[in-house]
Amino acid sequence: MASDPITKLTEQEYLAIERAAQFRSEFVDGEMFAMAGASKRHGRLQRDIMVELALALRGRPCEPFGSDSRVRISGESYTYPDVSVVCDQSVAGGDEDNLVNPVVIFEILSPTTEKYDRGAKFQLYRTIESLQDYILVNQDQVRIEQFTRQADGTWKLRDLEGPEAELKIGSIGVAIALRRIYDQTGLLAVTAP
Repeated sequence: MASDPITKLTEQEYLAIERAAQFRSEFVDGEMFAMAGASKRHGRLQRDIMVELALALRGRPCEPFGSDSRVRISGESYTYPDVSVVCDQSVAGGDEDNLVNPVVIFEILSPTTEKYDRGAKFQLYRTIESLQDYILVNQDQVRIEQFTRQADGTWKLRDLEGPEAELKIGSIGVAIALRRIYDQTGLLAVTAP
């Protein structure tokens, strides 16, 4: 018995459904995918990244946005990164609720999203011309992987581990010690000598 083909949504149909929905869904190639809930540790990491970025960027043209801010990758893809930094407040087609040009995107890894965040999602994000840094935050150890776009279009990895390591985001002129990001997670005691 053949299965029914998946009915693909248009961008307009997705946006109409999403704007009225109680829960968020990402949109990739005509299909909607419900967003999973997050752990307390995930929430703390996201909050502390937002706080550090907001303080560092105060009075400057760049601004951090949390996971309630939808990023338009193309007419076929919309995602909700854990944290985005936008320096040019342009919007797509006058839609005030879509970010279109993030310079930095953070994703906090979880067992259910890690493969997607490292693979297909990163592949989508690489098509965003404005994106300079894609940062993966581990929630089980004090470790961050930073992918930075090079002038030739390739991506360079910096693997940062331990509370004394420093995340340097040259695209927005910000440096944050991992200790500040992981302060409330309970992981610093595990890594202490």
